[in-house]
Amino acid sequence: MNSKKTLVLGASTNPERYSNRAIISLLHHGHEVCAVGLRHGFINACEIITEQKDFGNVDTITIYVNPDNQEVFYHYIIKTNPQRVIFNPGTENTELEKLLNDNNIPFVHACTLVLLASNQY
Repeated sequence: MNSKKTLVLGASTNPERYSNRAIISLLHHGHEVCAVGLRHGFINACEIITEQKDFGNVDTITIYVNPDNQEVFYHYIIKTNPQRVIFNPGTENTELEKLLNDNNIPFVHACTLVLLASNQY
């Protein structure tokens, strides 16, 4: 399996949150994980940072941020230039999708947890 460096946008230390479960599953499946969230913290060895850092060579950005709060990340996502963006359920955003299209960045509407569990990640 190829490791895909994944940026989890909207990461949370709360184990009830899907972003938290996704980070644990990504790590379990051998992917390198970068995490950006509202609050600093750790999920296992993965540090959640609060600034929009350039992690370099990000394959996938998986979004766990409500569409109403995504605009502050538009430039960051485009600048990161990932191979794909995953809109998890509830994060779909036509404005961001248009920006991604305009910048030739592919995106999918999918659940990261389901993709990992079904070996489609």
